Amino acid sequence: MAVSAAVMSGASAPASSTNSSLALKLVAEGFVSPLSVVSLPDGSGRMLIVDQAGTVHVLNKDGKLAEELCFDIRDRLTKLLASFDERGLLDLALHPQFKENRKLYVYYSAPRREGVATNYDHTSHLSEFKVMTDNFAKIDPASERVLLQIDEPQANHNGGRMAFGPDGFLYIGIGDGGGANDTADGHGPDGNGQNTMTLLGKILRIDVNSGAPYGIPRDNPFADGVKGRKEIYAYGLRNPWGISFDRGGARELFVADVGQALYEELNIIVNGGNYGWRVREGFHGFDPKNPDRSPTNAPTADATGRPFTDPVLVYRHPARNKPAASNLEGISVTGGYVYRGKALPQLQGRYVFADWSRSWALPDGVMFTAQRSGPGKDAKWTLEPLPVAGPANGKIGAYIVGMGEDADGELYVLTNGRNTITGKTGKVFKLGPM
Repeated sequence: MAVSAAVMSGASAPASSTNSSLALKLVAEGFVSPLSVVSLPDGSGRMLIVDQAGTVHVLNKDGKLAEELCFDIRDRLTKLLASFDERGLLDLALHPQFKENRKLYVYYSAPRREGVATNYDHTSHLSEFKVMTDNFAKIDPASERVLLQIDEPQANHNGGRMAFGPDGFLYIGIGDGGGANDTADGHGPDGNGQNTMTLLGKILRIDVNSGAPYGIPRDNPFADGVKGRKEIYAYGLRNPWGISFDRGGARELFVADVGQALYEELNIIVNGGNYGWRVREGFHGFDPKNPDRSPTNAPTADATGRPFTDPVLVYRHPARNKPAASNLEGISVTGGYVYRGKALPQLQGRYVFADWSRSWALPDGVMFTAQRSGPGKDAKWTLEPLPVAGPANGKIGAYIVGMGEDADGELYVLTNGRNTITGKTGKVFKLGPM
């Protein structure tokens, strides 16, 4: 798949119908850093709001937060920093038959498990829980069944975003283990992204309805376990932050992958695809010894000669130590959703997503849309800014840490007013007309 020249060069995209009157309308506030929203399929209109600090809140249909938490997992988390931190409670996904079996899945950062090297930072847990029999909005803390543990060498690049696919299997994005450049302790001589014998730097796919503790889909690329871990569905990722299936169209799997020094990328994930990290960043070659400059010749195939799968689009970081010069720049992509709601027909079929901020020190999150420029899977993709009436003089004025989708396909933007896991500056907005 290819990307338009406008996206590659960082030039402004042409004006479009997305430049209409859109607004972010405040839904709820008082969180630390809200990462996702999940609609309860019980007809109540309630939504669960996942806060990275370790709590799950209930938003009632009337727009008010319930006084009682759905879940508090803070006592099971590794100790979080009073500064920037990528660990915590990272996502929650309801089982496709949640109404019948009351099961859901949580991904969180637990203390380093026994027997792991002391230079490792923590252990990520994928756990199954159940809600109470008489209350879909209350998770039973005693019901935990740990399905998977992944030992993390560093504190960052955890991924942890999840989605059930149309096939009923659970997909999980896993970061490369942290640090920078996919190097240092726990990354091996060639990094984790290209190493199929580790789960780090991958998209996993498991069957939560079979096996002990889970089953492996028969068409996973390494299902026999000979040349790679059975759970792997795709690989060559750095830090997937945003994973979603289009609820319409071809039901494609979109994954936003946070870049290192120069580029952010959006991928459509296919079975067995290798997306290039750490020998590539976006469409470009990557040298871990010189991350600020792309090698002249980008590799097109992995060490076995198998071609890499290209991202569908890439955008640049702002120049180092300079403010963003383009409204198509940012430093950390935040994945979103293909819009399939009804309130914003001008966005129908477009992938709506964001960037955490165009500056590390200042809260300057931005929003984008992406779409194919023509019919067919091989059509080029174009990237456009998505202007919204934000709460800060036309700007969002916050770090965009996550996005959400409700049962009607309407979209939510989740922000944190500071780049730390402290305070109560986290807010949830709904994207809608002015």
